[in-house]
Amino acid sequence: MTSDLLFVYGTLMRGFDHPMAKLLSANADFLGAASCRGRLYLVKHYPGLVASDDPADIAHGELFRLREREAMLREFDMYEACGEGFPQPTEYIRAMLPIACADGSASEAWTYLYNWPVGELPRIASGRFLEH
Repeated sequence: MTSDLLFVYGTLMRGFDHPMAKLLSANADFLGAASCRGRLYLVKHYPGLVASDDPADIAHGELFRLREREAMLREFDMYEACGEGFPQPTEYIRAMLPIACADGSASEAWTYLYNWPVGELPRIASGRFLEH
């Protein structure tokens, strides 16, 4: 199964003056605020999401519908350094996760999970990167 939905929780969100955030907003439809089960950690100037089974662990972000799914996912795979040719284990992996939308609906969307150890990283307890 594949999806044209992308859940973002960091530098790809609207309002970031970042070329990749602009690329996303130009090539996708913003569907609204959304969240997923997971923990956010502050990696450097950007966050990493780690999946969690604990219902109390909520990461907040935004949901987009990609217009050119394959082309866009390739671009973001390169940006997140997990596309073809990057040495394993990559810092991020693209995975499909259940997403809860602000309007109460649910769906599955692609997102980028942090794939390196988080033991030394500060946790973003609010689950909101913009508030850290």
